[in-house]
Amino acid sequence: MQTIRALDALRNAIAGFREAGERIALVPTMGALHAGHMALVEAARRAADRVVVSIFVNPTQFGPNEDFAQYPRKELADSTMLKKAGVDLLWMPPLEVMYPNGLETDVSVSGVSEVLDGAHRPGHFDGVATVVSRLFAQVTPDVALFGEKDWQQLAVIRQMVRDRKLTLDIAGVVTQRDDDGLALSSRNAYLVPEDRARAVALPRALGAAGRAIAEGGDPEAALAQARETLSAAGFDIDYVALADAATLGDPDPARPMRLLAAARIGRTRLIDNIAVNLNESS
Repeated sequence: MQTIRALDALRNAIAGFREAGERIALVPTMGALHAGHMALVEAARRAADRVVVSIFVNPTQFGPNEDFAQYPRKELADSTMLKKAGVDLLWMPPLEVMYPNGLETDVSVSGVSEVLDGAHRPGHFDGVATVVSRLFAQVTPDVALFGEKDWQQLAVIRQMVRDRKLTLDIAGVVTQRDDDGLALSSRNAYLVPEDRARAVALPRALGAAGRAIAEGGDPEAALAQARETLSAAGFDIDYVALADAATLGDPDPARPMRLLAAARIGRTRLIDNIAVNLNESS
């Protein structure tokens, strides 16, 4: 596995892949890798001849009171994990390569980025869209893979690709979970044992609400029950919402829907989501 930090070296490596007629997959990450990231790598290996993984903790997607300084950084462990997984190239750009003119954001995706997490974390998705668009320009992948746990992020990236008429595929990979159902996340490392035990209420509350809605129950009643369950478990809730799966606007029973939640337990903010299809169990 090549580990590259300079843009010229990256371009030379990518040019070599292209000269060989190889298809390139990109898995963008912020490091602190876990089995969820490895599922993305496995999907990338199936989708392309060469797999590029990027690690860059992006400051522009963190708010002023968020955890940029504390975000886990595990460069050696991450590199070892990726090498064992058969990754071809690890792209680890320094800050001055990603943001040569300072921490400006120059990509904004209206609509889908303005609700849910966008409303609770102003500017977050501008930072996400900006850094991902730069990674796309640097790596020039044929396909990029993102986890469905960050469903709104996936929707924002898909919209950005459509808006900018980029010629690459965006693939979502199903959320990876611990045995008790909690979605894998780098931020799970923040959970103290008591909070980790209570955190399982999040996927369980979403699952119960999703089943109730799918079986024809009143969506508002199901959402209210989910909020009550989370509050009883000690969560401070940002939102529990049913939305159109593509636009994240008002749900239409004739279209795919998504049940999404964000809530904080202790000092850790968790997000999760599930698909909801009427007359089908979730």
